[in-house]
Amino acid sequence: MAHLAENRYGKARVRVMKVVRHATHHEMKEWNVRVLLQGDFETSFSKADNSKVLPTDTMKNTVYYIARESQATTPEGYAMDLVQYLLDNNAQVSSVSVEVEEKSWGRVSVAGKLHPTTYSLNGPEVQTACVTKQRGSEFEIISGVDGMVILKTTDSEFTGYIVDKLTTLKESTDRIFGTRATITWGYGKPPADFAAVRIAVIDSVLATFAAHHSLSVQHTIYDIGEAVLKAVPSVEWIKQTMPNLHCLLVNLEPFGQDNPNMIFVPTDEPHGYIEATVRR
Repeated sequence: MAHLAENRYGKARVRVMKVVRHATHHEMKEWNVRVLLQGDFETSFSKADNSKVLPTDTMKNTVYYIARESQATTPEGYAMDLVQYLLDNNAQVSSVSVEVEEKSWGRVSVAGKLHPTTYSLNGPEVQTACVTKQRGSEFEIISGVDGMVILKTTDSEFTGYIVDKLTTLKESTDRIFGTRATITWGYGKPPADFAAVRIAVIDSVLATFAAHHSLSVQHTIYDIGEAVLKAVPSVEWIKQTMPNLHCLLVNLEPFGQDNPNMIFVPTDEPHGYIEATVRR
């Protein structure tokens, strides 16, 4: 006999831009939101009974409603407000998960001063937050950044690995190290200022990546994780995913030229894929 196992449903890719118009400047956020509900929905699947189903279109409208009502200035704070509203107003829901991606808009600098109302997109990465709450429990909050493209042109090696009959990779003691990193982190308890923690984490990631003499991607991931945990006490764990953005040395000998680590072909297919979590 069939029975319904784990299930959830919701609304995804709800895009919302919020502009708060202060007297001296405007504050702008662009969010991409996904809402997922779990709860007493068994009969909606097995009996075609929609009496406990909150329409996903209503969820979309709730995203906009809470964006207007919420005083939060971070994706984490906004997601917490949205989660709590859905739990408070839907008795059939046992758990809500809200994921928010925030584009990295920043105010433009003109003549050395931030323009009050003009923005530029600062990078390809998006700031992320995932907030989940079971009814009667505390918030579970994961912050992060997705698509952080970073590269260093030296201080990276890869030697001493397994060599077998299928190995063609040459050892390198001076290579380009590039990656499109996805980084998430969690907390022992929610911090008072998510924005300040985010800045501290990213600053620590970039500073360690720049200063670190890498003997492998694994080596770099661990040292970055260790540095973040040391620099940011509220962070309990950090997970990093670092696919390689390879830069392959071009053979210029057919053209009568040498190539002293100068001319490369950037490529990301296929690429190495390394991920690890570092905890306290």
